[in-house]
Amino acid sequence: MIKFLNDIRNAEKPISNNRKIINTIAVLFLGIALGTFSKFLDFRQAELPSVLMAIDGALDVHNFLGRFAIWVLIALCISIYSNSAIRASINVLAFFIGMVASYYLYSNYIAGFFPRSYAVIWFGFTAVSPLLSFACWYARGKSKLALILSALILAVLFNMCFVYGCWYFNAKSVLEVIVFIIGLIVLRRDTLRSSALMGTISIVLAVLLDMVIPFHFG
Repeated sequence: MIKFLNDIRNAEKPISNNRKIINTIAVLFLGIALGTFSKFLDFRQAELPSVLMAIDGALDVHNFLGRFAIWVLIALCISIYSNSAIRASINVLAFFIGMVASYYLYSNYIAGFFPRSYAVIWFGFTAVSPLLSFACWYARGKSKLALILSALILAVLFNMCFVYGCWYFNAKSVLEVIVFIIGLIVLRRDTLRSSALMGTISIVLAVLLDMVIPFHFG
């Protein structure tokens, strides 16, 4: 099994234990900062400084942060730029623990309410994030399986960023379009042809996923 995984992507150059700890603490605090900011923006929407209020009004940032696409993109970036698949699992778990904990602690103790049903979804997502990030790390590999994995990730992101049917196609917001473009760049292949193939496969997979799982966690 190890040989099979190494054929897809090898671990990067080893880093020191101190560096590993620093990196994990950094993504933990990134999660805490973004989770706190997300809930602050949502809770204090009517009391924001004029600049933040103008930005939020133009781009609907507080609702954007309440959807899944941006968090999936951040987790994807943390995962594929980690030093190894194991490190990807640890770092992404740390990020989601920080983000989800800070968001719902703020919600419960400052905003004064606890949305239990949404919290259960996010707690579940946090629990499975190490497994998902472990797989995502291999998406930057060189094999055909890595290309398919990249296309599948992009398909999930596509369904989180866009709504479509037989006679319509819309982006959920400008920010979601940016998220998808960044995801496409992050997952790009070594050649333009391979990247185009990945994009084509991802659209096919997105449509198939939409038929099987029409709920996109948007």
